[in-house]
Amino acid sequence: MVNVSQPALSMQIKELEAILGTTLVERSPRDLRLTREGRSVLDRANRILAEAMELEADARNARGLGELNIGMIPTVAPYLLPGTLAALRAADITRDLRLREAQTADLLDGLREGRLDAVIIADPAPAPDLIAQPLFTDHFVLAGSRSRLNALSTSPEALRPVGLPPDQLLLLDEGHCLADQALEVCALDRRQTRLDLGASSLSTLCGLVAQGFGLTFLPEIALATETRGSPSLALRRFDAPEPARQITLVRRAGTAQAGWCSELAGHIEQAAALLVAQAAKIAPPA
Repeated sequence: MVNVSQPALSMQIKELEAILGTTLVERSPRDLRLTREGRSVLDRANRILAEAMELEADARNARGLGELNIGMIPTVAPYLLPGTLAALRAADITRDLRLREAQTADLLDGLREGRLDAVIIADPAPAPDLIAQPLFTDHFVLAGSRSRLNALSTSPEALRPVGLPPDQLLLLDEGHCLADQALEVCALDRRQTRLDLGASSLSTLCGLVAQGFGLTFLPEIALATETRGSPSLALRRFDAPEPARQITLVRRAGTAQAGWCSELAGHIEQAAALLVAQAAKIAPPA
């Protein structure tokens, strides 16, 4: 939303084209499309807007207002948020925290556009405009019904991801990085899995596999939450080397290394350490 009427916006674009001496938009009776020059201007405008928002955030932090806009992926947020938020509130009760839970691509867009100050994601690809700070390693555990896991014990490859029967593997909907990571460690593509459920949460998958509908991957940090009140859900550790994902705090390269960044990283690491310790009791390492 730009809070400008369509005729006024069209006039402003034409005025900008006149100032720049180039056409920014291709106009037809049924469609509008950016020209090559228009795309270049849009990219630069987005960078300028991000810098302006970052300048505002830096000034706000300097005044001690301490507003933070943080994003987390859905397979991390429900498990890390409670402990992290409690620690942040205890450290500064006046801090204004705004949190967004979304998939990786959306979070990185929000970060680059200046709407988010930092995001917590898994295994980010290197990017020159971003700085990634590794936080902790989150191992995967195999989850399913007891009978289904017991049936796997007859195979010598049962406790290795590549040895799992692909027709029994249930995954999150496309777009979730955890699903992509599970497929990668199993050397599979989605077409080889038995059922595409469109599930958007680990809780949904856990409910299904506990009733014998298949097998799924659970990250260690989710074990305490997802096994609570679910006695029919069984777990099995993989043989070494255990498959895992790297949870990382990502910020823009232009963001000053302010105290809030290291503070946030420290609180997340502490919350994760507690969850991993609980996971070791629920599903002891082999």
